[in-house]
Amino acid sequence: MRFGAVVLEEALGGIAVHSVRLPEGAVKKGTLIGPAEVAKLRAAGLDRVVVVHFDAGDVAEDEAAGRLARAVAGEGVRVEKPATGRSNLFAETAGVLVVDGAAVDRINTVDEALTFATLAAWKAVEEGEMIGTVKIIPFAVPEALLARALEAAGPATIRVAPFHPLRVGVVSTLLPGLKPTVVRKTIGVLQGRLGPAGAKIVSDTEVPHEAGALTGALEALARSEVDLMVVFGASAITDRRDVIPAAIEAAGGRVEHFGMPVDPGNLLLVGSLGGRPVLGAPGCARSPKENGFDWVLQRLLAGLPVTRADIMRLGVGGLLMEIVQRGHPRATPQAEDD
Repeated sequence: MRFGAVVLEEALGGIAVHSVRLPEGAVKKGTLIGPAEVAKLRAAGLDRVVVVHFDAGDVAEDEAAGRLARAVAGEGVRVEKPATGRSNLFAETAGVLVVDGAAVDRINTVDEALTFATLAAWKAVEEGEMIGTVKIIPFAVPEALLARALEAAGPATIRVAPFHPLRVGVVSTLLPGLKPTVVRKTIGVLQGRLGPAGAKIVSDTEVPHEAGALTGALEALARSEVDLMVVFGASAITDRRDVIPAAIEAAGGRVEHFGMPVDPGNLLLVGSLGGRPVLGAPGCARSPKENGFDWVLQRLLAGLPVTRADIMRLGVGGLLMEIVQRGHPRATPQAEDD
């Protein structure tokens, strides 16, 4: 691609780099310069104009943007028709955004002429939400350069894992100091979190905060037709031998991981029982404000596995806003984890 100011006779077949205001109208940026445009510019007293001319093997910005956008788009992604060297990507369904970060980095390090940006990975997105954009910086790129970017893209560099209408079973443990209104409000907050996924609470049980009582409730849930179990403890989990993890194991389940590098949300427990996930909710999950519980719950609602390694990698960006419901905010000297 050749770029620069040329005399009007040499501008034919080039593309205007900048908009040129004229006494009558304008020659807009991106306009293909033909005899009519040359005449307008000459009539305005101009003898030179800045244009680009494509070389053999150059790919125009819109074509390049469209090809790269289509290459990165996976399941649940709609590619917008490119314009001005940009092609945007949108979610075709509500779900969780899955991004191959390594592939994004490979594309962006091919050359400064090609760029690809996305929303944060694992973000819950709505149908029609913009989730990414491909922008070609110059007016054209060499075919060989575009080929390298296309090769760097994975088969689904960006995709949306759709939400599933899961059936959720909830057990709330009780202690004398816990108000019934708090328990009911907590259930309402959880249903609000499940709503965007079309998931519903199909079982809602209350038992004393004792390992034996909770074990029985979990065994009953395991025999029912629920897809996900959530336990809200009257007291926060403080150890793998505490009431909630002990009850999960006594019911025949497994504690996969306890604790997460997300605050609020540190005291989350992830387990399994009867082949289905079990979440021991942290105290902050009683609040509708975003916390670590949301990050794990959303992935499960989209059918995405949440492993021990996944949780341990959540530290970058895991320091979230403080919530007033916490009894001991992190700013105090004796702050608790959750």
